[in-house]
Amino acid sequence: MPEDATPNGGAPEDAAPRFSPLHDRHVALGATFTDFAGWQMPVRYSSDLAEHHAVRAAAGLFDLSHMGEILVVGVQAANALDYALSGRMSALADRQAKYTLMLDDDGGIVDDLIVYRNGPDRYLVVANASNREAVAEALRVRAEDFDAVVEDESDDIGLIAIQGPKSLEILAELEGLDLHASAPEAASPGEALEALNYYRSIPGEYLGRRILVARTGYTGEDGFELYTSPEALPALWDALLETGAGSGLVPAGLASRDTLRLEAGMPLYGHELSAAIQPGQAGLGRTVTMDKPSDFVGRGALEAEAVIALEHGRADDYRVLVGIEATGRRAARAGYPIHATASGDDVVGEVTSGALSPTLGHPIAMAFVSPGWSAPGTPLFLDVRGTRIPATIVALPFYQRKAQ
Repeated sequence: MPEDATPNGGAPEDAAPRFSPLHDRHVALGATFTDFAGWQMPVRYSSDLAEHHAVRAAAGLFDLSHMGEILVVGVQAANALDYALSGRMSALADRQAKYTLMLDDDGGIVDDLIVYRNGPDRYLVVANASNREAVAEALRVRAEDFDAVVEDESDDIGLIAIQGPKSLEILAELEGLDLHASAPEAASPGEALEALNYYRSIPGEYLGRRILVARTGYTGEDGFELYTSPEALPALWDALLETGAGSGLVPAGLASRDTLRLEAGMPLYGHELSAAIQPGQAGLGRTVTMDKPSDFVGRGALEAEAVIALEHGRADDYRVLVGIEATGRRAARAGYPIHATASGDDVVGEVTSGALSPTLGHPIAMAFVSPGWSAPGTPLFLDVRGTRIPATIVALPFYQRKAQ
């Protein structure tokens, strides 16, 4: 999902650090910072656990200003995106969003993206911070034969997200939020927000400045993303924290965001996704529309892989993404090997993300394993610093919120 949640490379070592429009607010709140693709971003304010539990029980407020926002506009913008990306963006309705992938010629994943259709010929592509420049440049190249213009607007757009079961009621109480022009039938912003379906967006104003409210998320909870100008972001951040204080809203860092997305079984670029991984391996075959009437980048490689699998089966080096649960308190981390037995020289996979789940209370991990070891219920062993921990393959996600 295009919302960076752990430190991710992408910026030259000698590049000057970049700062969010909210940096002074984070400092005042006592945040601990780390480098995220060249950005100094808050990793936590109080504790990872407290922030994680706040999102599950009430709400958390995240600064996502490091994300990339790229506009694709023009009468053939949809056609250009159909060619550039794995999904069929031309099928999007107005104000609809879609999770999709950018692939390379070999079918590997360049980045995972969310695309919003904000008008008949206007699309907003949201990319991971570490891949912003690569995605923008690839879109420009892939749009050259279409009547479409690609503009990287990342520096002109600020982004924060409010996530958690109380996010709707908090956002509905925000003074200065006006959604009437887009939802004239709604008596209040709260009604407009409640009517907003998942993976849809609605434009409006906040204190006279344009804002786009989207109902997506990367935590497994209900929530909203708020896109506005960097200049408007500090006032919006302050007002949300004040409005939600009585409801349990807390500022949340990207460390808690990582454990939240892991529990929800959501992949992270650089961990579960990379140019070495094809969509089917990561369980993202649904994001690829093979029957698009037009060609798209990576299609030939995926078709060839499908033929190989049909004729010869899946080789052991074609590893697939799985969920893993263990007992005890020792969690496997990214890069830890996975064995078939308690003592043999029989590596069958590798952990991509792992943690002691704050919600579930036991270790969880996502990992790539050989196809023969991928069925739910399969026992295996996690190598945690030389000690093999018994574990079991499980279906993803680990956590799913209850229906409201």
